[in-house]
Parts: sequence; C-alpha cells; structure tokens
Amino acid sequence: MQVEIDNQIINVHVQYGRRKKSTIHMDAFGRVSIKVPKDMTEETIRSAIEQYRKWITDNLRKIAADKDTTNTREYDDEGKFLHLGKEYLLHELIETDGLSEEELKLKLKKFYFASCKKIIGERIKIYQNDLKVKPKSFEIVESRTKWGTCSSDKKLTFNYRLAMAPLEVIDYVVIHELCHLHHMNHDRSFWRRVGSIMPDYKEKEQYLARHGQAMTF
Repeated sequence: MQVEIDNQIINVHVQYGRRKKSTIHMDAFGRVSIKVPKDMTEETIRSAIEQYRKWITDNLRKIAADKDTTNTREYDDEGKFLHLGKEYLLHELIETDGLSEEELKLKLKKFYFASCKKIIGERIKIYQNDLKVKPKSFEIVESRTKWGTCSSDKKLTFNYRLAMAPLEVIDYVVIHELCHLHHMNHDRSFWRRVGSIMPDYKEKEQYLARHGQAMTF
C-alpha cells in the first residue's frame, strides 16, 4: 500500500492476521509495515497509518540524519565508532598505526565479526537454558536487511553489526531467534515466549528501528 505523508510517497507493507488491534513497525532502513486484523478495510488501514504520521516522519528524519553522520565518519585515531552501544575512538578498538583507510575498514570489520561471535556465543548459552532449546549451530554474517535468522534445521545467523548495539539489544535478537526454534512464525505464541524472557522487548525493537542505520561504518 502507498500512502502520502508530507509530500512523500511511502510504501507500507500490510500484514493481515488474527489480531484485534493494528501495530506499525519501521526497520532500520526506513521500511514501514503494519499488522492489522484480517477483516480491516483499506480505508480503516489508511486511517490507522495516519495516526502514526508524526512517528513515521520523525523516524525517517532520524534515519536520514544517522545516514548523513555515517557518511562523514573519519578513519583516523579521532574517528568515533560504536561498540556495545557506546562510542569509542578508532584506536581504542583496533591498532591503527601505519594503516590506510581501506586497511582500517577491513581490520575494524574483522574486529566486529570476532566481537559479535564471542558475545553471541555467550548469550546463546545463557538463554538456551532459559528457553530449553539448543540451536544446531550459529554463524555471524553480513546482511543489509536482517539482524538474525533461524532456519528450519535449527541453524541461526546473526548480523555482525549487532556488536555495535547495547548488550540488552543483542540479548533481544538472541532471544528472538532462539524462540523461533519453538515457533517459526510471529504468532501470538511466539511473542508470548519472547515476552516471558524479555517483557520490554518492544523497546529493543524500537532501538534497532531508530539506531540501526547508524550501526555501520
């Protein structure tokens, strides 16, 4: 569905399901989706989206601002980069002496991959016990659209950029994917399972929506 907000055409992905209320979501790249009751009319959906007009525009501006900040990042000792939700000078994360910009980018990427693998491994061990599940394996990958995935054969993947997020946000993604070992879709049972371990999981989703675009280098 296409809607016009502040002279901008926005594509909204509509998901129908067995639910009483509509909920709206924006991912780290500014893509908007809305989950609605299966019998909701298009007119009612548009009215529901209209109620979120300010929320949509505010988040789109924030994503655009984060993108501009990312594009002006400096690769030197004074450049600032995220790790576990905090900003660090580049030389605090990796050795920088005598390296070109491309070499610094490569080294920083390796740092994030290694950090993410270590942290995810530790968090899986904690939460798999709480959820009484065990993945077959997990892998750290590069993705532009997913923070994590769970396959039907119980293999998990996690985006290396999660190493830039606060630990509690990483925990949310770990819990989310582990819960898919019980429920492969996002039905009520799935979200109840997530909420049983992390009642404030929606705040973590919102963090990724607001700050995900800045979690790059």
